[in-house]
Amino acid sequence: MRWRLLIGIALCCMTAVAAAAPDGYRLVWSDEFDHDGLPEPTRWAYDVGSNRRGWANEELQYYSAGRRENSRVENGVLVIEARRESTSSFRDSGGQHYTSARLVTRGLQAWTYGFFEIRAKLPCGRGSWPAIWTLGEPVVRWPEPGEIDIMEHVGFDPGVVHATVHTKAYNHVLNTQRSAQVNVPDACTSFHRYQLTWTADRISVGLDDRDYFQFPRETKGGRATWPFDAPQFLLLNIAVGGTWGGRNGVDDSIFPIRMEVDYVRVYQNR
Repeated sequence: MRWRLLIGIALCCMTAVAAAAPDGYRLVWSDEFDHDGLPEPTRWAYDVGSNRRGWANEELQYYSAGRRENSRVENGVLVIEARRESTSSFRDSGGQHYTSARLVTRGLQAWTYGFFEIRAKLPCGRGSWPAIWTLGEPVVRWPEPGEIDIMEHVGFDPGVVHATVHTKAYNHVLNTQRSAQVNVPDACTSFHRYQLTWTADRISVGLDDRDYFQFPRETKGGRATWPFDAPQFLLLNIAVGGTWGGRNGVDDSIFPIRMEVDYVRVYQNR
């Protein structure tokens, strides 16, 4: 998820380019969310490291770990749920009044190149900020390891889905991040397939088998422009408020809100 204001540079519009898994790719990792309970611990960990000091972008949520109210598998989908509630009983609380979850594959699985497909239904409502994204490590030196935002949606602008790439040369601090958007009027009422195709030469982000964002590798700049020859791990989360998600405030009447994920699948050319 980008650490930035909403300032993007659209590289292309919706095209007729297919975004389905390329020929010769095979499934190397997946979660079909077919067992009720907490997310599978061999596939997912929880990112809670900034709860006490507060999260980036002036976000307002507390991220919980292993708490069914915020992350669970039920009826064949992963549910990430943001709630309006006190966090004073949590030892690592930073005084937040919203809870949510940020699931990561960090420390469990990371990939270099591949085709990623996540079928999800998004939350809506002013102040909501769901994301499906990847990060390289070490993340403490962001944005040097690179970030790929496969899907971001801010509730004050319903139905507009964003894809973004951040690197040392292209990021919100410099107002140079690379991004594009696509209109998805039923993003919050229907499932859609959010897709990333990542090769040694290009990053493409698509929706339902159509690419709408392209980030080609540049011949100059080295890792400052292309850090994407190293592993990235996957993140799923709902943030609340923040410099972008909370641009028009937070509507407390929307809570609880949820992102539902039907499956996550990663394919590689092996």
